[in-house]
Amino acid sequence: MNPVSAMAKLFIALGLFLLLLGVIALLASKFNLALFRLPGDIYIKRDGFTFYFPLVSTLLLSVVLTLLYNLFFRR
Repeated sequence: MNPVSAMAKLFIALGLFLLLLGVIALLASKFNLALFRLPGDIYIKRDGFTFYFPLVSTLLLSVVLTLLYNLFFRR
């Protein structure tokens, strides 16, 4: 397999993954599901100011993506 073909397949896979992620985010907002509002996320709301830092959500996403990467690309 030449490098251009491999890169093309990678871009197609990434595009499909981003499309799936977008559909999930759209459905979550439509049905008012709080996917990234886990306990441990920092959320501060005051008059005219809102701060949100998804600490636990980021850690969980990192662990899941690391497990998927090791599952599919381990040699």
